[in-house]
Amino acid sequence: MVELTLEPTRRGSTERIKRLREISDKECTPSISMERAVLLTEAYKKWEGKVSAPVLRGKAFKYIMENRTNYIEKGSLVLGEKGDKPWAAPTFPELCCHTLEDFDNMNNREKVFFKVSEEDRRIQEEVIIPYWHDRAMMTRMNRLLPKEWHLLFEGGLYTEFLMQRGPGHTVADGKMYQKGFADFKADIQQEIDNLDYNNDMEALNKREELEGMKLVCEGMIVYGKRYAQECRELAEQETDLQWKQELLELAEVCDVVPEHAPQTFRQAIQMYWFTHIGITVEMNNWDAYSPGKLDQHLEPFYEKDIEAGRLTREEARELLENLWIQFNNQPAPPKVGITLKESGTYTDFCNLNTGALRPDGTSGVSDVSYLILEVMDEMKLLQPSSNVQISRKSPEKFLREALKVSRKGWGQPAMYNSEAILAELSYLGKSVDDARESGICSGCVEVGVAGKEAYVLTGYLNIPKVFELAMNRGYDHYTGKQIGIDVGDFTLMNSYEEVFEAFHKELQYVVDVKVAGNNMIERMYMEFMPVPLLSVMSDDCIKVGKDYNAGGARYNTSYIQCVGIATITDSLAAIKHNVFEEKTMTMAELLAACEADFEDYEEIYDRVYNETPKYGNDDEYADSLLRNVAESLQAVIAGRTTPKGSKTVVEFLPTTCHVYFGQVMEASPNGRHKGIPLPDGISPEKGADRNGPTAVIKSASKIDQTKTGGALLNQKFTPSVVAGEAGITNMASLVRSYFALDGHHIQFNVIDRETLVKAQQHPKEYENLIVRVAGYSDYFNNLEKALQDEIISRTEQAFG
Repeated sequence: MVELTLEPTRRGSTERIKRLREISDKECTPSISMERAVLLTEAYKKWEGKVSAPVLRGKAFKYIMENRTNYIEKGSLVLGEKGDKPWAAPTFPELCCHTLEDFDNMNNREKVFFKVSEEDRRIQEEVIIPYWHDRAMMTRMNRLLPKEWHLLFEGGLYTEFLMQRGPGHTVADGKMYQKGFADFKADIQQEIDNLDYNNDMEALNKREELEGMKLVCEGMIVYGKRYAQECRELAEQETDLQWKQELLELAEVCDVVPEHAPQTFRQAIQMYWFTHIGITVEMNNWDAYSPGKLDQHLEPFYEKDIEAGRLTREEARELLENLWIQFNNQPAPPKVGITLKESGTYTDFCNLNTGALRPDGTSGVSDVSYLILEVMDEMKLLQPSSNVQISRKSPEKFLREALKVSRKGWGQPAMYNSEAILAELSYLGKSVDDARESGICSGCVEVGVAGKEAYVLTGYLNIPKVFELAMNRGYDHYTGKQIGIDVGDFTLMNSYEEVFEAFHKELQYVVDVKVAGNNMIERMYMEFMPVPLLSVMSDDCIKVGKDYNAGGARYNTSYIQCVGIATITDSLAAIKHNVFEEKTMTMAELLAACEADFEDYEEIYDRVYNETPKYGNDDEYADSLLRNVAESLQAVIAGRTTPKGSKTVVEFLPTTCHVYFGQVMEASPNGRHKGIPLPDGISPEKGADRNGPTAVIKSASKIDQTKTGGALLNQKFTPSVVAGEAGITNMASLVRSYFALDGHHIQFNVIDRETLVKAQQHPKEYENLIVRVAGYSDYFNNLEKALQDEIISRTEQAFG
């Protein structure tokens, strides 16, 4: 079932796609593109201090689009790259001004590298660093954030997303298929004309925001017109008659979009892609502006073109495959330091939602949905991340076809529960109409309202490390510093309830410091980093004259992603069961065993690891403690208001941060050894789930996931377990059962341990091996060894 021998460079339904795929995979090297940074610096030198921040950002974006390189690959039917060529990643010095040492690290690291030329280094040293070092958001944050914040950050209690990237995890709705940027510009001008300077004391601020939005619309229009002109100029010189004709057809597409609304399937794809490139060039918002319900957005164009005879199903598939290659050409902007540990991957977390409910509540599965499944299966690319939404109304055929793709072993598509998404959005205050129209998942598993919501990930929270701090009275062995608060001596506590209360107090302190930092950072983005293009694409920013980063979107949500809930659950079970109930050890003995990493404490290790109830086995003893931890997280995190009016929400998502968080921890009371990765999402600890996948989903469902912003669950099967129609039937039953229990998400690795071990030992023989990591898939060879080991050690489940 695991397709290890296929040559990915020759995948595609046509020779055109096979060749473009080969160029993307084999002929392109990940590199730094300095062009955006240079153009941005030139623009800021022209206008900084002379205009307001929104107008400055608008002028800078327009300047970039007027002067950037518009790359055209021979044979490509879709145009647009973030850098000056495929696999060239722009930098964002206004967010993080990389040092020369950063550049050397990017260039020299073995995995997730970016090649940096001597000319790149010279530009960074002579042009970028002198201007941006003190202006960059990361520099401002480091100056502003208090000592308490830095102590906890350095100790690995949490991370901060917005140091090297801007607020993002935003998803497109359908407006770009109904209007062009000339229409958006007209809407903006009407709002400017209607401003009331007599009675609206915010009118001047609104005008500046709207002027910035108008400028980015002009920048997008220029972008398309330049491409149209360049295609015609190339066509004049082209001797290949087929490519000459295709260049002229591309020019005609660019005559329409993005200035005007698309009229055809091909124009609709290009409209999305131009907008995607524009938004990700404006700001590194990390999730690459996901297309949302792409099947539903494209369906009217597809049906109209098929009926008119302008398009065949095969041509539509080729266009979609070409779009997949464009996604593949865009590595996530380079990361350094802890941010790299958060997400050590080229994947930019752009997530497709296929088969979701329609606004009227009926199934959204169409022929385009099946086309997308075929394309993801054929292309087997890491980007875009692909998911399917499964509801009670989803055709069984659609679920089975999706699972046939998923069981091939590369981790896509992931499965999401439409009814749970709607319940989560309703709980978070979204209207029923908005939730139905565009309830989707972005990035990994987080929910939001497409085109109407700023839902921002603020960083990961290391829950078991909070407990470790509590056990050590606020002292951190990793940094050798007192970074938490003293919640009392665990060896003097007389009950499990005292222990849990101590954890809750430590959690309250850590979250208070984290949220205070979030609020400071959010205020900085409100003041210094407007995103007028993302604002144009987000209701109701134009209507209220307010930026996306300042609360202009209809809905605003801030997520704290909680990591390691299984570890703390099992640790609490170990203490409650062994110290206070069975009295097989004292608290002092257990703490000493943890400090010694269980060396010379074999009996204690055996009891806590093998003879204690564990989460993931449908064991109410452990699962009740899981609920207690989840409720404590909700009590401390949920509902906090931020400066722009966001509500803070609990989410269970690790990306790759569960590896980093484990590396900064001592051994845990559940028998987890020092430095070992935490479990991902709400997945059980490795080896703890011993009663099969049905027990896992029953345990996982005991968290009220409808009160979260998403919860990731990984399951691993060997290929033989899911073989044949019986295997698909078992997988489908598992998905349906979990979703009937209000589970939010489930995804599968279908591969055996032996194959993964061989791949680790002989990487060149397994260059094409893709695995599911957390909310995304990646090449096994691109993962650091600790993450490879974590995936290898995940429990291999079996049915029955």
